[in-house]
Amino acid sequence: MTRDVLMVYKKTHEPVHDESLAAVRGTLEEFVADGRVRLDVKAREKVSRADFIGRDLVIILGGDGTLTSISHNIDSSTPVMGVNSHPRDNDPDGSLGFFMDSTVATFPTDLEAALAGEAIVNSLPRLQATITSTSGNKIVSDPALNDLLVANTHQYAPSKYRLQRGEIDLEQHSSGLLFSTYVGQGAWFAHIADSSEVAIAEDEIDSHYLVVARDLYRAERGAHPEAYIAWTNEVTVLTSDMHRGYVVPDGWDEYHFNRGATISVSLDAPRLNLLTFKGKITDKMQRK
Repeated sequence: MTRDVLMVYKKTHEPVHDESLAAVRGTLEEFVADGRVRLDVKAREKVSRADFIGRDLVIILGGDGTLTSISHNIDSSTPVMGVNSHPRDNDPDGSLGFFMDSTVATFPTDLEAALAGEAIVNSLPRLQATITSTSGNKIVSDPALNDLLVANTHQYAPSKYRLQRGEIDLEQHSSGLLFSTYVGQGAWFAHIADSSEVAIAEDEIDSHYLVVARDLYRAERGAHPEAYIAWTNEVTVLTSDMHRGYVVPDGWDEYHFNRGATISVSLDAPRLNLLTFKGKITDKMQRK
């Protein structure tokens, strides 16, 4: 059976990435010659959403930033395999590659496992925001694998909004709300807040998310701790009191809104089926 495979790579001028691309592509061409794979190869800058439709496997060559940005185009029906093109194990300037469980050295064996259905499938929840304008128009953001920011587009100005979640209903001024998935907490969120301030149960990691109000007044943190930082499965609804704000998933695209718009954030996005080979992605969280 021939599998329809798309490989997307990070285009750089660094020799290490070019060498990794040549090696991985060479392995894939062997599978093409055997009739096991039909292959398309595209640079991240040249790929479109339509390129991902109907694929049996998407291979992403690069680092975590490459994978998180590309993952916005991928739905829950397509397995994704990350290959670290410049591992930090070999070079302190390389990529940590948290989501990239394959390397150039292990790629032939890992590809065999992926095509044989023997890889570990990590069904990862993703964050999504729905913006509803005052005229009733709706915009749904791309799904965020790591984190999602809702803030004033002018970062020197306060983010003002009404915050509603469960029994919480209050006006808040901060520098924006940062949401994070469980697996994404080691990225931006770890530099903003301490997730140990909330109780995270292992059986909740697929249904809950983290959220923190950045730079919230210390008095408000004490008065309403659950509105400062939370681990929750409830929908967060913001009503903007900002002239212009934006939603930014994974530090990538921007979705703008105006005063009076409502922004609903939850884990309702399609999951990402990420393949790993040495263990589950959550095992890496425990080793960190």
